[in-house]
Amino acid sequence: MNMKTVLILLGLALATIFALVCVLLTRERSPRTCQHLPPEQEDTEDGQSLVFADLSPEEMSQVVRYLQGHLGVPLVDASRAKPSDNCIASVDLQVPTKAEVLRFLDGGGARPAREALAVLYFGKQAEPNITEYVVGPLPLPVYHRDVTVHKYGGKLPYHRRPVTGKEYMDINALIQRELKKAPRFLAACCESDGTDLVILTTAPRGFKSGDRITWFVLFHNVAGTGYYVSPVGLEVLVDHGDLQVSRWQLRQIFYNGRYFGSTGDLEREFVAGALEVVRLKQPQADAVLGSMRPRRPPGSPGPLQFEPQGPRYSVRDNRITFQGWSIAFGMNPNSGPRFFDIRYRGERIVYELSLQEALALYGSNCPGGMSTRYLDGSFGIGRFAYELVRGLDCPYTATYVDRHYLVEADTPKTNQNSLCIFEHDSGVPLRRHFSDSQSFYYGGLRKNTLVIRTISTLINYDYIWDFMFHGSGAMEVRVHATGYISSSFFHGQGTDYGNRVGPHTLGTMHLHHMHYKVDLDVDGQLNSLETQDMEYEFVKDPWSSQNTIERPYLRRKRLEKEDEAAFPLNGPMPRYLSFVSPNPNKWEHPRSYRLQIISFAGKHLPTTSSMERSISWGRYQLAVTRRKEEEPTSTSIYNQNDPWTPTVTFADFIDNETITNEDLVAWVTVGFLHVPHAEDIPNTVTVGNGVGFFLRPYNYFNEDPSVDSSDSVYFSSEQDAGACGVNPLACLSSASACAPRLTPFHFGGFLNL
Repeated sequence: MNMKTVLILLGLALATIFALVCVLLTRERSPRTCQHLPPEQEDTEDGQSLVFADLSPEEMSQVVRYLQGHLGVPLVDASRAKPSDNCIASVDLQVPTKAEVLRFLDGGGARPAREALAVLYFGKQAEPNITEYVVGPLPLPVYHRDVTVHKYGGKLPYHRRPVTGKEYMDINALIQRELKKAPRFLAACCESDGTDLVILTTAPRGFKSGDRITWFVLFHNVAGTGYYVSPVGLEVLVDHGDLQVSRWQLRQIFYNGRYFGSTGDLEREFVAGALEVVRLKQPQADAVLGSMRPRRPPGSPGPLQFEPQGPRYSVRDNRITFQGWSIAFGMNPNSGPRFFDIRYRGERIVYELSLQEALALYGSNCPGGMSTRYLDGSFGIGRFAYELVRGLDCPYTATYVDRHYLVEADTPKTNQNSLCIFEHDSGVPLRRHFSDSQSFYYGGLRKNTLVIRTISTLINYDYIWDFMFHGSGAMEVRVHATGYISSSFFHGQGTDYGNRVGPHTLGTMHLHHMHYKVDLDVDGQLNSLETQDMEYEFVKDPWSSQNTIERPYLRRKRLEKEDEAAFPLNGPMPRYLSFVSPNPNKWEHPRSYRLQIISFAGKHLPTTSSMERSISWGRYQLAVTRRKEEEPTSTSIYNQNDPWTPTVTFADFIDNETITNEDLVAWVTVGFLHVPHAEDIPNTVTVGNGVGFFLRPYNYFNEDPSVDSSDSVYFSSEQDAGACGVNPLACLSSASACAPRLTPFHFGGFLNL
């Protein structure tokens, strides 16, 4: 190779290196558009939302230490307490009164004292009872006061307390001892000695106040699968009302359509050949009915949503801000998600938005199924909101927040990453128009929504709770049901109560009804309720008077009393129902927000039922009442185990008081009837199983507030739609270089079980 060739090659190499350096430098400069930008700071709230903040683990621990040192009675850790012991059942935030809070938030008043609500079970007293104390001020409490009588009008009977984990353990031990009395039957029916059978509770527990007698349904238990769809046909009735565990008894046995007085009677009938037995094989993990294990190897990844310049929302302590929205969030361990002081563009729209209860009511020809009316608040909708799976339960890049609770223990527990926040591109325009006449242009706006989500696993069912905030000033509340169906052993006329979904499995019909509280403050605290609907009037055409026109017109009505504003479940309801302010908008219409319910609820329990008053909120798809501090919730955790004398009766809230220019609360019921079918195996899908409601501005503004969005798109036929300066959508090609470096997947949700 001569010198000339070497020089030429060297020159080409230097040119190539120079070009690569230029490219790399350019790439270093271009990701400016990818730099994370802080969300717009919309106000200087300065920690005011902390007045609603859930208790910290440190505050919970301080309350426990205070109670242990100041009540003068021995307290046993609830995780090992017997019914005859005293224990701390739970500690949660005592939300200050609305008047106190508004004086602080709006009037420059003092910050309300931070307090806790402690629930104690006093089993070691002459008259066992449940007592509720307010403890404060936090973080270092120095006082406690008994609020039980003030809240409930009297003492709380001990039998109303929810069943603890320790109580379930003792019940299971009793059942296991009793099953040992029927070894030959168990070997024949279930290929079991009883130790591999699992029990599922029902509720309520009996037929009258004071009862604590529960049917338990037995299932084959196969690790890693949903046992709820593998019943063995055996159900047992346990009386666990006595304070002494040694006195608990198994009262009855049900098997395959027949009832027996004891497991000994069952065994004797079997040995005598007088019992028809359905012989079940021990299910195998790879072929069991409820297995969710993948049947195919992983395919190519699905779409991934990301934020090119980082989240456009902000999470600070218990407060979220997003494009004009401001929301204080929290979690009640019993009733679940709760939100306060929801504002849009600085104006409060909702003071409180909170889940109240979730009811699951079943039908069956087996005793356990036919008597089940779960009130999930008594089990713990918030407590059992476990860690969310990144990339499936919520987008991978969502913000995940821990929640803390103290229930049935003296030490707080943490459900890490159990609430997620993300901006969601719904894939449909919020609004758009393509003009093909007079002038040619396109204008539109993507429907990007802030979503706050948590998911509760309540025994077999998983409820996905969504709270969404739209760029149009609208709020959306939605719940989806998934998880496993509950089932009964298929026998007799089982298909009168559901569908057969397995060889011996009846998917039992049931309804899901959820109840919400919405304390609206639309342009101030004082609101009225207005309905609008359509009618037709028949008129002669005014230009000739020769023809008749069926002209729709708007019928408006102000509802004056609570009784007028109580709309029966599944009954007719005005298509437009608005909470109106005394103040008009620019066009002289009252500023208002419209409530729009999306629901497919089943039938409410007949009012003749002895337990109906405990769920009387379910009578109404909507009831609007005057807000009262002494009516903070529509139900109680104590209603589950004594529905015959309910601690809180919602129907009593409706007493025909005036609702004109008052502080109003909307109580909303949504739900659906579920008749399980083959496609509910292995478990229920969310498609079609979502219900909820909207709160939409109705003449609240002078125009759609989303016109101010920086995401708006507009270009005409005279512009270059491919120019980034004209059309922000044309800038998205460069945003693809901003794909985030995802954090490694981690899941610790099993650590706290």
